[in-house]
Amino acid sequence: MSLYDAVADLPLTIEREERAQRRSDTTSGFERVTTEVSLVGDEAVGRGEDVTYEVEAHEALATLELGAFDLAGEWTFGEFSDHLAEIDLFPEAAPGREHARHYRRWAYESAALDLALRQADTDLGEVLDRDPDPVRFVVSTRLGDPPTPERVESLLADDPAREFKLDPTPEWTGDLVTALADTDAVRVVDLKGFYQGTDVDVPTDPELYELVVDAFPKTVIEDPDVAPETREILESEADRIAFDYPVTGVESLRELPIDPGWCNVKPSRFGSVESLLETVEYCEQEGIQLYGGGQFELGVGRDQIQILASLLYADAPNDVAPREFNDPDRAPPFPESPLPAASLSGFGWD
Repeated sequence: MSLYDAVADLPLTIEREERAQRRSDTTSGFERVTTEVSLVGDEAVGRGEDVTYEVEAHEALATLELGAFDLAGEWTFGEFSDHLAEIDLFPEAAPGREHARHYRRWAYESAALDLALRQADTDLGEVLDRDPDPVRFVVSTRLGDPPTPERVESLLADDPAREFKLDPTPEWTGDLVTALADTDAVRVVDLKGFYQGTDVDVPTDPELYELVVDAFPKTVIEDPDVAPETREILESEADRIAFDYPVTGVESLRELPIDPGWCNVKPSRFGSVESLLETVEYCEQEGIQLYGGGQFELGVGRDQIQILASLLYADAPNDVAPREFNDPDRAPPFPESPLPAASLSGFGWD
């Protein structure tokens, strides 16, 4: 039985939908807005989180009539997923980026999975036959403008065992790279080579790629742009190259310009639970190592990415740190890695 087969036939009763908007400032200098989706049935509630980045999309969803998606009824989880595939979850206006369609579908799918598990009086670990393990996590953080090692140094002062995921930019100097490498705490560097037209775009810079590859010889290299000017630098490092932004399912992995050694699993990028679980199994079969990633979730979505990490890739450099690390008003001490294994209820912590 596949991982998806284990959940597809779960009975699901939906009586109504509820929504609540969440807002918070972030350490990355922007206000995050998400929408928590709740599906209610048989005196149980299942929750998911829409992590679409465009604020206008959340404002439009807030004005959309509850019941507009015709979700009420008796389903299996698989039937409900098929229904979501057939409807437009952005009837108010097309999203600015196509990724958002996956983000919103994931919100409803994860809420439905949570509800179906709770109605069956079980949890995701039980159904998948996977036990929750302590979750190792890295801290993803910006380094300021101009970039300095101060943020990393302050977090290491709080916990010398802390590990990091960092985003190199052309402003990184040799001295900065040396200081960061000397900490021996950087586990993932995200080159963001696939982002275009966003606030986090990083231009392809062969000198930066070479600097990073040489300075961090054991570090996972995420989302490099495999261009003619960078291919020679990257091909010999394939076993530690990871992809995130372009990965939305098994076919997208097969179409990558380099066969990666790693895959960053951001559940919302996949849209459907079926695509997510199929990709996990494909990577396990192909020897592609997995680690979890997040989308500045403000609510239940953060719990769910930690739960998936706990069940499926707990000892990886997971970018699923607790929300405290993204809160600009928080100061040390912060939670330590690993997060302790906890009891589950539905698709949530007990």
